[in-house]
Amino acid sequence: MTEQHSQQPAHRFERGTDGPKVILVGVDGSDSSLRAAAYAGGLARRQHALLAVVYVQPVLAAGAALGVPVAETTDEIAEDLVAQIREATERTRGIFDVRWEFHTFRGDPYGGLVKAAEQLTADAVVVGASEQAGHRIVGSVAVRLVKAGRWPVTVVP
Repeated sequence: MTEQHSQQPAHRFERGTDGPKVILVGVDGSDSSLRAAAYAGGLARRQHALLAVVYVQPVLAAGAALGVPVAETTDEIAEDLVAQIREATERTRGIFDVRWEFHTFRGDPYGGLVKAAEQLTADAVVVGASEQAGHRIVGSVAVRLVKAGRWPVTVVP
């Protein structure tokens, strides 16, 4: 006669233990961010996770001081990104089905992605490598996310 014990502790949320449920990718329209989105889409598909595509709208840009309508410009970027994602989704429909959502947050890229990851309960964050030379000195968004140590971060070249 065998005795079976199946006392399992009550389930509580633990980030990333059963594979990611939400994979967050930051996009800004740059080539590296679009490669990151494609990579994150593949991860989400294979893991049956939700792909949270996040665009962080800058609050204030240098052009604002000169009277350039920053909000309208960043809204256009967000709309263009959604259109690109929808187009890519349509091209792969039936071949690669991925559940995805698009979110816009306001702020600096690092702060916006942190806020997004917290609010969306992200299990993993994917970003493109910085294409700006100055980030070698100051530190890129990707490096800051890695140093925060709160999520697994994948940086796509």
